[in-house]
Amino acid sequence: MAKKKSAPVKKGLLGRKLGMTQLFNPDGTLSAVTVVEAGPCRVLDLRTEEKDGYAAARLAFGPVPARRLSKPLAGEFKKAGIEPARQVIELRGAAGLQAGEELRCDVFAEGELVDVTSSSKGKGFQGMVKRHRFSRGPESHGSMNVRQPGSIGATDAARVFKGVKMAGHMGAARTTVQGLKVLRVDRDRNLLLLHGSVPGAYGSLVMIRGSVKQKAGR
Repeated sequence: MAKKKSAPVKKGLLGRKLGMTQLFNPDGTLSAVTVVEAGPCRVLDLRTEEKDGYAAARLAFGPVPARRLSKPLAGEFKKAGIEPARQVIELRGAAGLQAGEELRCDVFAEGELVDVTSSSKGKGFQGMVKRHRFSRGPESHGSMNVRQPGSIGATDAARVFKGVKMAGHMGAARTTVQGLKVLRVDRDRNLLLLHGSVPGAYGSLVMIRGSVKQKAGR
C-alpha cells in the first residue's frame, strides 16, 4: 500500500496594505511594488490533528483595547498571556509553531513567491461591459444597443437561468493573487515589498502565505 504523502508545511502572516511605489533592480530595471506591513503577529492558539482533526495556527495582528473585544475572545488572549489584537485568522497547515510565538516579516525571504489574499475594492453596481468584460454593440447606423445586455437566453423557460452573466454588484469579494515575488524584506520596519499589485484598498487587511506555485522567479 502506497504511503500517503504529508502535506507541505505552510507559513503565513497577517499584514496591512500601505500602498505602491517603485524599486530599482540591480540590473537597472524598474519594478512596481506593493508595500505591505507584514506583522508582527502572535500565535494565539494551535489546532492539532489529535484534538481538532487538522493542523493550524491562529494568528493575531493589530493592537486593540481589550474593552473592544467580546468576553470569550478577550478570555482567550488572557489565557494565552499575549496582548489583545484586532484581527485573528486561522492558518491551515502550519506546523512547528508555539503558542505565544511572535512572527515577523523575515519568515519570508527575498526572491520567494507568496500568495496574497484580501477583500477587493467595492465598485458598486456595474454593467456587463465592466463587470464581465463583454464587448459593446455597434455605434453606427442608428444602433441603440451599445452597452445593453441584449438577449439573455431562450423565452420558453419563462425565467432567467441561474448563473447568467448580467449587471450587478461588483467587487468587495475575497480575492487571491498568486505568485507575487518578494523583492525586499525590511525587518526593522516590518515591511515586505512585493512585485506587482495586491487586492484591496490602502490600509486593508491582507493574508500573506507561501505560494502554491512551484516555478521560481517571476
